[in-house]
Amino acid sequence: MLYNVKEDTLEIDGMSIDYVAFGSGGDVMVIIPGLSLKRVKGTGFTLAVMYRQFTKKFRVYIFDRRKVIPENYTAEDIGDEIAAAMNAIGLKNACVMGVSQGGMAAQYLAIKHPELVKKLVLGVTLSRNNDIVRGAVDEWVSLAEKGDIDGLVISTMKYNYPPERFEKFKLIMPALVKAGRPKDPQTFVRMTKACMTCDTYDRLEEIKCPVLVIGDKQDRIVSPEASKEIAEKLGCELYMTEAYGHGAYEQPEFNDKVAEFFGVEK
Repeated sequence: MLYNVKEDTLEIDGMSIDYVAFGSGGDVMVIIPGLSLKRVKGTGFTLAVMYRQFTKKFRVYIFDRRKVIPENYTAEDIGDEIAAAMNAIGLKNACVMGVSQGGMAAQYLAIKHPELVKKLVLGVTLSRNNDIVRGAVDEWVSLAEKGDIDGLVISTMKYNYPPERFEKFKLIMPALVKAGRPKDPQTFVRMTKACMTCDTYDRLEEIKCPVLVIGDKQDRIVSPEASKEIAEKLGCELYMTEAYGHGAYEQPEFNDKVAEFFGVEK
């Protein structure tokens, strides 16, 4: 089978966690995705194509959030559930990439479960709240709670991309809105509020593995400064893309930098 794609569900301590795995390499790579209007189930082949440059070196695992999101859900909870999922499969010493909210969770994973993380990439994420992320989260929660789901989808795209890139989507916006509607807005609200719970800045020095931080100079969700301050606190490498916005993780340049850091041969 092309890319050796597998989709499955783990039942752990009362949690159901969907995941996708692909690749034929002997090393382990774990991707913790960011907040999304959609779940990973059914997207295995698409994700394998997106991350195909990692498939020769790694068996890649992408874990979704638990199916039933509790009230007062936190970024630390996500980190703990990723650790539980990795332990259930027997994964350790992994190259871990967390983007956006997934990067928040990845920090807790590396702090609390260092044996699971060999190298760490933190993409377009933060270690503590700021006014930029607060503005985005407040808008999304308000739209979801009012039932304006079309407005919610458009708003997430508006924040995710710089204005000039967002304009390119206008002709296909109706189709994107239809495809992006979350099935359960209340679940999305709980996941969104978890973005405001990350508070690792004063604990970053507990991360002992090599770290690469990737940000973008036009990030309108967590801000460019959030990436810079993580790298400064850790004394690690910082790579800033120029013009992709928060959606930098969708770009080949982003994945090329991650591949270089994780030792993927060209």
